[in-house]
Amino acid sequence: MEADGSRRWLTPRLAKGALWRKRRIVAYILILIYSGLPWITIGGEPAFLFNLPARKFVLFGSTFLPTDTVLLALCGLIGFLTVFFVTAIFGRVWCGWACPQTVYMEFVFRPIERLFTGRAGVGGAPRKPVAGWRKLLMYATFFVIALHLAQTFIAYFVGTEAVQRWMWHSPATHVAPFLIVIALTFAMMFDFSFWREQLCIIGCPYGRFQSVLLDRNSKIVTYDPHRGEPRGPLRKSQGLEERAKAGVGSCVDCKMCVHVCPTGIDIRQGLQLECVNCTQCIDACDEIMDATHQPRGLIKFSSEAAIDGEPARILRPRVAVYGALIAGLSALFLMMVADRPHADVILLRSLGRPFIVHEGEQIENSVQIKLTNRTEAPRRYTFEAVTEAGLALETRGQREEILVAPGATVSEPLQVFAPRAALRGGRVQVELRVTDDEGWNRTVNWKFLGPAQAHGAQ
Repeated sequence: MEADGSRRWLTPRLAKGALWRKRRIVAYILILIYSGLPWITIGGEPAFLFNLPARKFVLFGSTFLPTDTVLLALCGLIGFLTVFFVTAIFGRVWCGWACPQTVYMEFVFRPIERLFTGRAGVGGAPRKPVAGWRKLLMYATFFVIALHLAQTFIAYFVGTEAVQRWMWHSPATHVAPFLIVIALTFAMMFDFSFWREQLCIIGCPYGRFQSVLLDRNSKIVTYDPHRGEPRGPLRKSQGLEERAKAGVGSCVDCKMCVHVCPTGIDIRQGLQLECVNCTQCIDACDEIMDATHQPRGLIKFSSEAAIDGEPARILRPRVAVYGALIAGLSALFLMMVADRPHADVILLRSLGRPFIVHEGEQIENSVQIKLTNRTEAPRRYTFEAVTEAGLALETRGQREEILVAPGATVSEPLQVFAPRAALRGGRVQVELRVTDDEGWNRTVNWKFLGPAQAHGAQ
């Protein structure tokens, strides 16, 4: 904030160094992935689809249903541990290189702003007041981009076909999606036009996790005080040797590291939660070091331990634990995905009497079978019941076979008949085998119930 308590608006200058060029390549690749991924299909399904109304999740051709809660939980846990693992080694590299907030702010919205304010390719505050028509056109451009981002975002939940259909029809035919897109558009306008770096400083909790995710061996953007201090301007009459003899450090106190920082901090004050590891201060400082004929690296991507002259340690207990957990959980996840059945089969005993005794000493049990077709094609299912002694039982349903659409769930009543002689103590273990028309089958075990007393006993 300013001295009077008002917000200090940041207009960072641009340092076009080697790291900035690498970040720009990464950013453009990520933007291309975000915009193009909803259009990619694998096996007739989108590569990514989070269909919440249908309770269906598609990840790279694999469909996950609500019954896959354990798999989804594993996937989320692996993601969290990966963040911890990467942060422990490379610090907040996610924030500065891959976070959508940084990617779109620094490589889409700020370049457009610099173009309309006359600071293209340079950055910094405009040298003269910006004309009203320029601001209006700039915000109109922001709105179009935000609208595209909102429509792309909702495509991850409903698919691109639905979004295209909605775009060419009246909003009255799809009121809820229309309102969601408008809300998302204005939220992004607010973020990228007004809130900006405040999201990283105030809104995002990731910076506050640094104290527990980082240690002295984590790679961070850091200033070398042993080399840079004490600071002092470089005078033309003073050479580097005279400067060193006078006890002045390499830092010429030009404050370029502050001028280029998108969150407005001074990296020379040490690690701060506002630092997003964007490396702009490194590029700016390297440029000053080149201009003053001094070695680069006064500000660099290093660790606090390395700055203090301690040996670098990449493999540390927390890194090893995170890596082992990620490897183990990933292996378990892949095994569970590979072992997923083609259908989910749930057998529930029907309400009412547990069994019925018919003439001819036939015992009937009524059950409800619930089938979920996990494949991408319709399947027909048939049933066969067998006792533990290998005796085949008679099964009757409303239909001899059940047709289930892809991803659909069907519940059907089923009657199973067994001779009274097959029961021992009023029950017998039964295997109900469910088979589809492709040859896949699954066996469900349950207890067939009947009268406990022997035949003819009173």
